[in-house]
Amino acid sequence: MTDTHATASAVIKLMQGVVYRETDETTWLTLERSGAGVRDHFATIGVDVVVDEDEGYAFLRSRPEVEGEEALPRLVRRRSLTYPVSLLLVLLRKRLVEFETLGGEGRLVLSTEQIVELLRLFQADSTNDARLADTAETTIRKAAELGFLRQSRGERDRWEVRRILKAYVDAETLNDFAGKLREYAGKATADD
Repeated sequence: MTDTHATASAVIKLMQGVVYRETDETTWLTLERSGAGVRDHFATIGVDVVVDEDEGYAFLRSRPEVEGEEALPRLVRRRSLTYPVSLLLVLLRKRLVEFETLGGEGRLVLSTEQIVELLRLFQADSTNDARLADTAETTIRKAAELGFLRQSRGERDRWEVRRILKAYVDAETLNDFAGKLREYAGKATADD
């Protein structure tokens, strides 16, 4: 494969979504070798290539608008997330922080039941456990479609939490969420 072809392939792969070192070594090697060319290509259209060497992923991010300059049309679409999906992503990110803090090596893998239990704490009280489980499983599938969870090979009930989540749910978001939970807990005890 020529350098031009490899670079074009890397550009296309990035436009298709997140590139992971572990699953797309060819594209990853191209990004290491010809990263400047790929970055230059996207820079002309107002898009940054974000490469996290430590975590092993790369993705595209629209450049922030600069005051006083005419904004370019967005290439990278923003996705509107439902409350359950947003909640799940924040809870998974928190769990990922805990995993890393406790010295967890490798990948964080959770069972469907563990993820359902994470969500159950934030579901309205209900006697219909089957409905709660169905809602949680729908939320899990949506998080997987978005690329934040990946089903383990050969294990239908196990999910790997993808590290790209760190780029989308940062420490500030986690702190804001924790503050809102404390506020919510304070209101709940005041109402009792």
